[in-house]
Amino acid sequence: MSGVWTPVIAAEGDDGDTSVVVETKPKTKRPPLYKVMLLNDDYTPMEFVVHVLERFFALNHAQAFEIMLTVHKKGLAVVGVFSHEIAETKVAQVMDLARQHQHPLQCTMEKE
Repeated sequence: MSGVWTPVIAAEGDDGDTSVVVETKPKTKRPPLYKVMLLNDDYTPMEFVVHVLERFFALNHAQAFEIMLTVHKKGLAVVGVFSHEIAETKVAQVMDLARQHQHPLQCTMEKE
């Protein structure tokens, strides 16, 4: 038997009545998602941005190049939507690599 509830027959009481207890399964709520965004600056090389997108966001070269151009032209672009922990990790990875290469590239996240 499938469904949201499962009837459980209780023992007969003194008056001969039979009770049905309904057990409901709690609905689980999906965790909120977070957009990870790259912001444009005048100093980070375009090739570095493409490299970041390929490395941390598993994009192929053409996809990474398109997003890099969006960041360049519009000032920012959403590069992925993730759970809080994954978004936080991606932001930290991008920021660490940018710092290591002395680029001012900014990566942020916000709730969707």
